[in-house]
Amino acid sequence: MNLFDWDFTLQILPQLVQASLKTIGITLVAFALAVVLGLFLAVARRNRHFWLSWPAASVIEFIRSTPLLIQVYFLFYVLPSYGLNMTALVAGTLGIALHYACYTAEVYRAGLDSVPRGQWEAVTALNLSPWKAYRDVILPQAIRPILPALGNYLIAMFKDTPVLSAITVVEIMQQAKNIGSESFRYLEPITLVGLFFLTISIVLAFGVRQVESRTALR
Repeated sequence: MNLFDWDFTLQILPQLVQASLKTIGITLVAFALAVVLGLFLAVARRNRHFWLSWPAASVIEFIRSTPLLIQVYFLFYVLPSYGLNMTALVAGTLGIALHYACYTAEVYRAGLDSVPRGQWEAVTALNLSPWKAYRDVILPQAIRPILPALGNYLIAMFKDTPVLSAITVVEIMQQAKNIGSESFRYLEPITLVGLFFLTISIVLAFGVRQVESRTALR
């Protein structure tokens, strides 16, 4: 019977903490890329010009309809055949960022569609440039109601990082598997990984709620 070994747990804890920091770093960088790219995709999809809206819509639907695992495999294993080489870390981070950018694009689109029509007519009447219209009038109104959804995708993105172990990124799950294969003990590392994900997800959820409360209308 395999009992929980606390001495072994304390021994492997530093390795998993280091891997967890790497996992958090991947998540934050990928999320920053996703929210920026998602906004551009949303604006492009809403554009009245077919030559811009159609490609954006096609990219969004294609990526949302295919698994993240296939996408990171394509970036890491297929693109080098065409001369585009990336490290596993870069390919994994870009893969998650692009995947979730297409989900955040739809969230942005819902937020933009919720802005009252009168606001769009006002920026047109004031002859504001598209950049100023979005920055000063439209986005401040669109972002507030979609913050909960963006926060949910941040947490979902964090929980999806173990997919990157398939392309040899040594994030926290891959580190746990490495420890298990070397020691033939999986109970302790996998349990710690579960606790790490639970703890960090709770912290992220708390942070998102704080941002929501600070930006809520009073």
